[in-house]
Amino acid sequence: MRDLRHFLDIDRLDKATIRSILDQAAVYKNSKAGKGEPLKGKTIVLIFEKPSTRTRVSFEVGMMQLGGNVVVLSERDSQLGRGETPADTARVLSRYADMIMIRTDSHQKLLDLAKFATVPVINGLTDDSHPCQIMADIQTFEEHRGGIEGKIVTWVGDGNNVAASWLHAAVKLNFEFRIATPPELKFDQNLLDWAEREGGTVKSFTDAQKAVAGCHCVVADTWVSMGDDGERAKRLDLLAPYQVNANLMAGAKSDAIFMHCLPAHRGEEVTDDVIDGPQSVIWDEAENRLHAQKAVMAWCLGVA
Repeated sequence: MRDLRHFLDIDRLDKATIRSILDQAAVYKNSKAGKGEPLKGKTIVLIFEKPSTRTRVSFEVGMMQLGGNVVVLSERDSQLGRGETPADTARVLSRYADMIMIRTDSHQKLLDLAKFATVPVINGLTDDSHPCQIMADIQTFEEHRGGIEGKIVTWVGDGNNVAASWLHAAVKLNFEFRIATPPELKFDQNLLDWAEREGGTVKSFTDAQKAVAGCHCVVADTWVSMGDDGERAKRLDLLAPYQVNANLMAGAKSDAIFMHCLPAHRGEEVTDDVIDGPQSVIWDEAENRLHAQKAVMAWCLGVA
């Protein structure tokens, strides 16, 4: 059996592979060469243990545009939610489909699926990481500001799973990644240690203004993620100084762009004048989930 091309985390890929996927994403977006059906006759199973708008629609539409078929399983549809092990689910779905995408809480569940599947497995999000989002984000950055190598990207808010994948990408693609978080919600030290061992340029701040100074891109995410609702009031209080507003954006480069993976809670992590303003590229970013994930699926099946 050929070696499987799982798409689990950006830190597992080399720079050449990441670049090839990004190049293919641009082809799918901009070229007639991206209008074929290279996955005709192939099927992907999409498992959603966490709900999503962008992930579901972009994967489903993307697979259909590539000529393939889609089966969608929500938590209530899958036996994973009723006690079947990821290993058994992987073995069964591998007999039916050519790829599996999962959006879930436990990162270990993703790893177990990949270990026992005989088809490629794609990480659609876990509590630890969100690599598909960052592939779309880098595609968006490079469309607007050219190559990301040597640039400065600043994350403002909670050191969450999306930030973790940004850190992975920074190390692999040689750009500086800054993280501004309150001390109580500081970034995972193990990830910072990994970045240092790998020679990456990753800097931690508690002052958002210092973190954005001279940066090329400011990134925010919702302060209260799925599963954090019980701590909503506490988190809003801790993160209030990290709101991305006009004053904070003024500290970045004059042509800095603003990104947000959505959904946004306007008036919390970002103000309307920023998210709807000329520096915001969030709609291109959302669109590029489609193109980047098409490239990921094509790479997984060895057609790109």
